[in-house]
Amino acid sequence: MVAGADWWRGAVLYQVYPRSFADSDGDGIGDLKGIEARLEHIARLGVDAVWICPFYASPGRDFGYDVSDHLAVDPLFGSLEDVDRLLERAHALGLKVLVDLVGGHTSDAHPWFRRSRAGRDAPEADWYVWADPSPDGTPPNNWLSVFGGSAWSWEPRRRQYYLHHFLSSQPSLNLANPAALEALLSVGEFWLQRGVDGFRLDAVDFLAHDPELRGNAARPAPGGAVPAKLFGLQWHQHDMMHPRIFEILRRIRALTDRYGAVTLGEVSSQDGAFERVLDYSSGEDLLHMAYTLRPLRGGFDHASVRGLLAAAEGGTEREGWPCWSFSNHDVERAVTRWNPAGREAPADPRFARLLASLLLSLRGSVCLYQGEELGLPEAELTLAQIRDPFGLTYWPEFKGRDGSRTPMPWQGDAPQAGFSTGEPWLPVPAAHHALAVDRQEADPDSLLHAWRRLLALRRAHPALLRGGMKVLELPAPLVGLVRDYAGQRVMALFNLSDAPLRCPVSTLHPLAEGSSDGVVLRNGLAELPPYGVLMAELDPVDARVPAYSAM
Repeated sequence: MVAGADWWRGAVLYQVYPRSFADSDGDGIGDLKGIEARLEHIARLGVDAVWICPFYASPGRDFGYDVSDHLAVDPLFGSLEDVDRLLERAHALGLKVLVDLVGGHTSDAHPWFRRSRAGRDAPEADWYVWADPSPDGTPPNNWLSVFGGSAWSWEPRRRQYYLHHFLSSQPSLNLANPAALEALLSVGEFWLQRGVDGFRLDAVDFLAHDPELRGNAARPAPGGAVPAKLFGLQWHQHDMMHPRIFEILRRIRALTDRYGAVTLGEVSSQDGAFERVLDYSSGEDLLHMAYTLRPLRGGFDHASVRGLLAAAEGGTEREGWPCWSFSNHDVERAVTRWNPAGREAPADPRFARLLASLLLSLRGSVCLYQGEELGLPEAELTLAQIRDPFGLTYWPEFKGRDGSRTPMPWQGDAPQAGFSTGEPWLPVPAAHHALAVDRQEADPDSLLHAWRRLLALRRAHPALLRGGMKVLELPAPLVGLVRDYAGQRVMALFNLSDAPLRCPVSTLHPLAEGSSDGVVLRNGLAELPPYGVLMAELDPVDARVPAYSAM
């Protein structure tokens, strides 16, 4: 584990989606006791922390991201006492715990909003974003919701519109109001006092907007065709990413500093995403680290991977600390999204290992999403099985986020793969049974064991944890990088193709058994198998870059 006050720098976080991790009471929905019972699995991987998605009281219209009481645990997940026990057990296992702080919006069932919408005289009247209608009764501007339609809904009791960046049942908080911001900080302090080690801040780019409510300019449709998601038809220069975000982040950072806690921010995929990751995490008064899903929107061809590496390299010259993830609860699972054989084909296990090696080689911290260590593919669900409001709106062009949220398979031969004794809220795909934890535990060549070896390798080499990064200039299908720290230089080469290749290499020393499976080194050449990875330590005085030739 990474030690010290800056343990987060280079750390690996394991993301838990509570509804789908482990169900302790047979109601088909994962819960806090289920997480506690399975913490040893997380600890054995060799990660540093757990990030737990929302378990707060909620109507569940956006499955926890519509909070109706920030200080209460939803009965579906357990109780505050369950949180305390989970924290105690995690800390005993050497794991830090981060929880979601959803600060940009609440549920419309939240008492704050109920009082705010009732009239303009309540103390919370201006805790949300309200605006008068245009003279013709239409919304005050053209802002759009990410989930579709106008970002404004009419409230007849106030004779005003309220802003919602997502569902209409998720009204946006007005954090420019000092009382609203103080209320959010009080929520954070409540959880810090209970012992959490930090927060993942949801949707940071939406925490502030243009106070003049100016409309957004039109953005040409890609290819000239109207997209299903109209959000892409605007330049979002006024409804989000306002500079006042920095003031909010400074207040949150000052709070967490008092408790020695850390902050991880989620940055949108809008243009300039990686620059905002660094901007939001630069200096000692903003976020500790931030991530964006922007790299996950592209492909996995040589140019795309090279672009990903270039972004990571660019951060070396700047302040700020990125966090990387290839999968999470909002996007299609990586082994399906980037599968070179196509989405419908089974992923080559060697490709899944390549993804793990690449993710753990990047400069920054890392988020590992539950089931990623098993190589779970995206679940193919029918419309009748979909629960995600995003997917229900855009089906079939976009099938939503449920395909990455299906239950964690623990036992291959058990009903529901050991996730629950009852009918799960989402089905367990048949293909996931064969990849269950107990099956992979019994196979020393499984992806689960490969993740453990790679995580141990990362912890053992300071260059991989905290070092700078230089991208090697290599032709397709080979990409590579060098990480360096305090005289240690580690090189990683990745064969992105399904054919073996050979390349000359300088004097190097493979890092450890399991770090370069199937790679043969002889006569100054490295022979990489399909989707092969070579990770090796370079002699400090040797700076030669590998060349390349096909086998």
